Amino acid sequence: MSSAAALLPPGASYASVTRTIADPVLERPAGRGWWIAFLAGLALTALMLAVLFWLFFEGIGIFGNNTSVVWAFPIANYVWWIGIGNAGTLISCMLLLTRQKWRSSVNRFAEAMTLFAAAIAGLFPILHLGRPYYAYWLAPYPNTMGAWPQWKSPLVWDFFAILSYLIFSALFWYTGAIPDFATLRDRATTRRAQVFYGVLALGWRGSARHWRRYDSFYRTMAALGVPLVCSVHSVVGMDFAAGAMPGWAESIFPPYFVVGAMFSGFAMVVVLAVAVRAYLRDTGLVTLAHLDAMAKILLAGSIVMGLSYGTENYQAWILGDEAERTLAAFEFTGAYAPLYWLQLATTVLVPQLFWWPAARRSVPALLLVAVAINVGMYLERILLIINTLSRSHLPSMWRTYAPTVWDWLLLLGSLGFFVLLFACFLRLMPSVSMHEMRQLVAEGDAR
Repeated sequence: MSSAAALLPPGASYASVTRTIADPVLERPAGRGWWIAFLAGLALTALMLAVLFWLFFEGIGIFGNNTSVVWAFPIANYVWWIGIGNAGTLISCMLLLTRQKWRSSVNRFAEAMTLFAAAIAGLFPILHLGRPYYAYWLAPYPNTMGAWPQWKSPLVWDFFAILSYLIFSALFWYTGAIPDFATLRDRATTRRAQVFYGVLALGWRGSARHWRRYDSFYRTMAALGVPLVCSVHSVVGMDFAAGAMPGWAESIFPPYFVVGAMFSGFAMVVVLAVAVRAYLRDTGLVTLAHLDAMAKILLAGSIVMGLSYGTENYQAWILGDEAERTLAAFEFTGAYAPLYWLQLATTVLVPQLFWWPAARRSVPALLLVAVAINVGMYLERILLIINTLSRSHLPSMWRTYAPTVWDWLLLLGSLGFFVLLFACFLRLMPSVSMHEMRQLVAEGDAR
C-alpha cells in the first residue's frame, strides 16, 4: 500500500472525500455531540462575560494576586493560550515545507485552532492592565502629548508579536481554504450559501494559472511562517528572561518556550483530531496513521521538555547564585511542590507511553495523554510565575499565592469560549482540506 493510500479510507475517491467534508457544512444536520459542545461552550462563554463584567466593575482585586505575586492566572492564561495558538500555524508550515502527506487531514483545523487560541490569548494582557480601556496606549499611534509606548516593556513586545501573528495566521488559513470555499460555492443549494462561499472563494475557478500562483504564494507564506512563529514565542519567553528575578533571567527561555508551545499545541491538535473524527463520522480521513505520527511528535517533545527542565535545574544548582538555589529547592519542596511534581509527571513521564505502538494507535490513550500534557503545560506556566514571585531576592517579600474563584471561572470561561468558536467553525467551514485530500486520492490512484 502506498503512503498516500494509507492515509485515506478504503475505496476513497474524489466524490467520497468531497461528500465527507462538505456535507456536514452544507447538508447534514448537526448531531447530538455537536449540540452538547455548542451549548456547553455557549454557557461557559456567558459565564466568562459575567466574570469580565464583574472585573470591570470591581477591579483586578478580585484575582488572587498580592503585593509579591503580581503576575498570576491572567498572565499564565496568556502564555498557555498563545502557546497553543503558536503550534497550529507552526505545524502546518513545517509539514508543508517538508512535504508530509499526513498534513492534509490536520492542517485546516489546526490553523483554526491557532486563530481562536491566539485571539483568546490577546485578551488576557489587556484584562491584566487594571485599566483595559487604556490598552490602545500600547500601539505607537501619533499623539499630541508625545507619550510614546515604553519600548522596554514586555507588554509592547507582546502587542506587536500577537498582532503580527494573528494577521499572518488569518491570511495563511484563508489562503489555504480558498479552493475549498469554491467547492462549497459550487455544491451549495441555497442562494445564501452560494453568495457567502462565493465571496470567500474570490472568483476561484481552478485554472492552471490559479493553481500555479496559489502554490507559489502558499509555500512562500509557509517559509515566512516558521521564523515568525519562533520569534513570537521567543518574545513571550523574553517577557520573563528580560527580568532580573531568580529563575527567569536565563538564555534558555526563548527556545524553551518555542518547544513548549509546539508541545502543548500538538497535544491540543490531538484532542481536536479526535473530535473531528467523531464529527465527520468517518475515521478514514483522520486515521490511526495520522494519530500515530502525532503521538511520535509528542513523545519527542516530552523528551526535549525533560531535557529543558534538567538543564534549568542544573544551571540553578551548579551555576546559579544563592537566590537561584533557594528557588530550585522551593520548587521541589515548597508550598507548590505537589503541583511541580505533577507537572513533571504529566509532561515528561506520561508521554513515554508512546514508545509502545499500541498506545500510539489507541484513541482513548491518545486522548488521555494529550489532555494530561495540556494540564501539565498549564501547571508549568503558572508555576513558572508564582514559584519565582513567591521566592524573590528579598526574604521580606516571600508570600504564597492562592487563586480565587474568579481566577478559575475566567480560565473555565475562556475554555468554553474556545469550544464555542471551534463548534461554529465545524458547522460553517470545511474542517479538513478537501483539495489536499483529493490530491492524495490522485497520488494513490497513480501508484
